[in-house]
Amino acid sequence: MPVLSLRPATVEDAEAIATIWCNGWRDGHLGHVPEALVAARTPESFRSRATQRIANTVVAVAGDEVLGFVMVVDDEVEQVYVSADHRGTGVAELLLAEAERLVAIAGHRRAWLAVVAGNARARRFYERCGWADEGPFDYAAAVSDGTIAVPCHRYVKPV
Repeated sequence: MPVLSLRPATVEDAEAIATIWCNGWRDGHLGHVPEALVAARTPESFRSRATQRIANTVVAVAGDEVLGFVMVVDDEVEQVYVSADHRGTGVAELLLAEAERLVAIAGHRRAWLAVVAGNARARRFYERCGWADEGPFDYAAAVSDGTIAVPCHRYVKPV
């Protein structure tokens, strides 16, 4: 495998980001979020959002292949996804560390992220990486006609 590296996402990465995001989102969210959100999260919605969010995205790449990505806005780590073929290879840890670095250089002392309450795999991952569960809350997931409340846990980490 070529050397793994991180770089800012480009518009050319949007399709790969959307595919990884859509597949990963379905893996971690189906059965754990309101059906209205599942209906809103179509492949096209991920393509549209990936394109709109390029400026906030860092990708992990090996050669020309996008293996995963992270999106950071202010002190929130909004998205961390790795392609199914590269889970368990250290890509997620590398992306999460980059997210923490970006939050810190933006002047924040603490990063936070939301994890769907039923996504046990993701919750274990964040806990292994030193994040603490501050408890349940409803995350306002944006959809085309407003927001949908999603039962989540708020995880935090000093940076």
